[in-house]
Formats: sequence, structure tokens, C-alpha cells
Amino acid sequence: MNVKIYTVTGCPQCKKTKDYLKEHNIDFEEINVSDNQDKVKELQAISGKMSTPTLDIEGQIIIGFDQEKIRKTLNIS
Repeated sequence: MNVKIYTVTGCPQCKKTKDYLKEHNIDFEEINVSDNQDKVKELQAISGKMSTPTLDIEGQIIIGFDQEKIRKTLNIS
């Protein structure tokens, strides 16, 4: 499954989300938008917002560390 997480440096919710994914052995690509305007535009294009963390799981967008939505989307028991 293709999982991307858009983050910014120093974001506590981003860290929680990454830790949750690691805890459940979910591979993901981290895209830090802190100093990358192209990635900021990409984030805004997919979510309509500039909020982190934002997850893109096979095209399904989850904004924030919404553990329940993440769990359901990734079928984590």
C-alpha cells in the first residue's frame, strides 16, 4: 500500500503519526514541506489545506493524527 505523510519539522502530531505507522509496521514515505515550496503546493493541491500531518493513503486523504481513520483505512486491528 502506498502511504505518504506530509510533515513539518518539530510537529508533535507528525511524530505521533509516524510512530503509530512504525508501531504497526506500515511503510511510508515522509515528505517534509518545511523548506520545499514545491511540496507545499503539492500538499495544498491534494488536501486544499496547509495542515500537517496529512496522510495520502492510496489517494485517500487524512488530515491530522486521526488514529481511527488511519486504522480503518489501513485495516489495522
